[in-house]
Amino acid sequence: MTSTIATNRAEIFRPLFAAATHDASAAMCRWTDGLITLTLDEVREIPLHSVASELGFGDDLLTMVILGVESDPGTVLILTFDEENARQLAATLTRRVRNTSPEWDELEISALTETGNILGCAYMNALTRLLGRAIIPSPPYFVRDYFASVIQQALVEQAAASDVALIGRTGFHREGEALNWHVLFVPSPEFRRMLENAIAVKPNS
Repeated sequence: MTSTIATNRAEIFRPLFAAATHDASAAMCRWTDGLITLTLDEVREIPLHSVASELGFGDDLLTMVILGVESDPGTVLILTFDEENARQLAATLTRRVRNTSPEWDELEISALTETGNILGCAYMNALTRLLGRAIIPSPPYFVRDYFASVIQQALVEQAAASDVALIGRTGFHREGEALNWHVLFVPSPEFRRMLENAIAVKPNS
């Protein structure tokens, strides 16, 4: 029951997250020559201590690209990939044969971080337009780690002000087929208040 109430409460943010996802999808489509698109899968409130398990991330090592917001260190955008899909995307973008080495080379890392940069900028630009204030993403960085470790660090700023996280999850699709990639947008409590204010004034705009 509590989970259902939290989900319903979070749904008020769906139009904003959907608009940002739409712009990010358009940018991703251009970046991959029409190969990849995005859809907003869910918007939820989740207790901080169970974010990884509630989102279904297990103990597998993931490839991730992470961006923050320069004016709000508690807000993050996380791209998550399994190894196979991350390697395939890197190969497609660099027009090379898929790398089978355990180590990622500089060209592969550059391709994925630039993907994060393009997607993150499109997402934040949409929010800039919707909120009426500049939302500037920080430079993206590449990491291979366990999701639970990454999300725990990402939520440190939030723990001082709230015991739940608002999360929008976006899925990737290749020519209509769902892929095991995700974008997780996790606004800080302060950023969430900005979103709520934008929603509150929208009917009078």
